Amino acid sequence: MLRRAPRRDGPPQIAAAHTALVGLFPSQQSALDVSYAGSLERLRERCERRQRSCERIQRGIDWGDSVARAVLAWRASDGFSASYPPFTGGTADGQWRPTPPAFGPMSTQGLAFTSTFVLTSNSQFRPGPPRSLDSATYAADFSIVKALGRRTDSTRTADQSALAVFWEGKASVHRNQAANQMARVNRLSISESNRLLAVLNIAMADTAFTTWSSKRFYGDDSSQVTWRPVTSIPPADTDGNSSTIADPDWLPLVNTPSHPEYPAGHPSQNGAAATVLLKHFRRGAQTFTLTTAGQSDRTYRSIALARMDGNNARVWGGMHYPSTVEISDAMGEAIADYVDRHAMRRLHPGRR
Repeated sequence: MLRRAPRRDGPPQIAAAHTALVGLFPSQQSALDVSYAGSLERLRERCERRQRSCERIQRGIDWGDSVARAVLAWRASDGFSASYPPFTGGTADGQWRPTPPAFGPMSTQGLAFTSTFVLTSNSQFRPGPPRSLDSATYAADFSIVKALGRRTDSTRTADQSALAVFWEGKASVHRNQAANQMARVNRLSISESNRLLAVLNIAMADTAFTTWSSKRFYGDDSSQVTWRPVTSIPPADTDGNSSTIADPDWLPLVNTPSHPEYPAGHPSQNGAAATVLLKHFRRGAQTFTLTTAGQSDRTYRSIALARMDGNNARVWGGMHYPSTVEISDAMGEAIADYVDRHAMRRLHPGRR
């Protein structure tokens, strides 16, 4: 016998979402208020049809609102919105420096100084230093991205080129699309869905804070290799590695983000998100469709395949080295495991 599809729009969730969104995006309050009123009206109509007391709706609204206000107060001084001096790295061989076409300072730098949700600090899972300029790993990284990631005359397939652009979409949006679709199709209960989305997004958030903190940490060290392929390939004849060959005209397929190469943002998010999703959805229950503005939709039937495509896309796009992608994915996986084990656990595991 099939379970009836659960509702995911209870009073606490609706009220908490509205209060949080208004707090974060006050300029959109009018539109949010309209949506909120519509959701509450549907709840009351449902309650009246079933001839039940609707007092519980107001109790749920009050509780959800109070929880959202508490979270907003908790995170009001978490460091994300503070002002920080522009960071432009340095000019030592291997060190990150602003990339074309904008040549701007490190973007979204606030993430590097934001307090974590569950981790003890944003350095708890910081990976070790990147490969050195004179290493065989760097030479291999260099050669692979030089061939695959170049804008013209690349060894990529047409589909790999399309995937590189498609996976430029926000990792958090893609993973929430996947989680919501699989939760509905697999008829997760409201509590199961709530925990899935909470662990997923908090794991990705703490992964982002760790990643950007590490970018800032290693990017500030002139001895660490954090420069992007777009600034390492053209002058490679001066990098001290005899296995790298310069190409002054080399450009990446996708414009390079303005922050240090190591560790990598999208792959770390892929590792974190895939780890959470794999804990909830067995093989055969993993179909979802992802969207990116201006690109054709992509339907996947495997979390692992989406994870692989998302990671490879950073090399196909010419933005990251393969060893960075691998290390970053593993870091995200470790963070997600930690969040899953240490937060949002049932007080009474036997209850549903």
